[in-house]
Amino acid sequence: MRIDGQCHCGFVTYEAEIDPEAVSICHCTDCQRLTGSPYRVTAMVPESAVQLTGNPPRLYTKTAENGRLRLQYFCPQCGSPLFTTGTGEDAAIWGIRWGSINQRASLTPKRQIWCGSAMNWFGETAALPGVPKD
Repeated sequence: MRIDGQCHCGFVTYEAEIDPEAVSICHCTDCQRLTGSPYRVTAMVPESAVQLTGNPPRLYTKTAENGRLRLQYFCPQCGSPLFTTGTGEDAAIWGIRWGSINQRASLTPKRQIWCGSAMNWFGETAALPGVPKD
């Protein structure tokens, strides 16, 4: 599936070819802290499938809970998270942050990881009252 995306302010833009079956939810504490939310959704792709079409993102390197280095790419203007990858062998796969993808409504997660860190209320949100627009 061909997608395009951008950060919140539009400074960083990209295009990619992704497999819609390779979308997952991560409940790890790093994803919780980096997003300020209970989980993060990511589309995993080969590094060669991503083409930057606008300005370059900035890079922040974090040592993950498992000891591996995780490269976190984000917009230097608005701070939107955009991509993640690793080093060495792990650099071959990139994660595109679901919220930055323009076609995200068509992408449903197919699996979950780091479920031991999931909030105990995850999955119960459908029962909460909602307002269509605020």
